[in-house]
Amino acid sequence: MTEAIEITTFRLTKGRTCEEFVAGNADVDVWLKKQSGFRSRRIAQRDDGVIVDMLIWASVDDATSAMHSLMDELHDSAVHTLIDQRTVTWTVSSTFHVVDSHR
Repeated sequence: MTEAIEITTFRLTKGRTCEEFVAGNADVDVWLKKQSGFRSRRIAQRDDGVIVDMLIWASVDDATSAMHSLMDELHDSAVHTLIDQRTVTWTVSSTFHVVDSHR
């Protein structure tokens, strides 16, 4: 099985919380579910305050295409005002090993 992991890290704009960020992503989450190859998303916050936004895609091409489309189609989303754009890092990588729980 081939898939890709997209990881974006960043800090929120001053005074904003992770809870506000998650709520501000309502339109993004709806949009993601319609994208080819989208599998899942997780948002976490590290102890140092950095947000980790992780998405699983069917392929690197799906992830890259969606990222470009998001910036065009959701350019006016309120979520962008919650992110300190100077701190954003974005990577997407093919997976080499997957272990799933079978509970």
